[in-house]
Amino acid sequence: MVIGLFIVIFIALLAWSTMHGPRYRVEVCMAYGARKACRTVSGKSEEAAMRGAVSNACADLVSGVTDTVNCEQSQPQSVKWLERPAQ
Repeated sequence: MVIGLFIVIFIALLAWSTMHGPRYRVEVCMAYGARKACRTVSGKSEEAAMRGAVSNACADLVSGVTDTVNCEQSQPQSVKWLERPAQ
């Protein structure tokens, strides 16, 4: 019974932390070579959302460490903030 209660509390805490707090959602389009990819990512911080979107877009565009690093360090072709907390 104690283990069941612990599991319920853990799931409730996980759901609460996922749904509450500031959320950032961004769509980033990256271009590398002749290819282009856009990805939408949510994150708890502006930096985390941006980094995740760039990484996901570059993962579809390139393979290999060198090309991945070059892609992730290049400027996004476009950035569109879909959700940002009021500051």
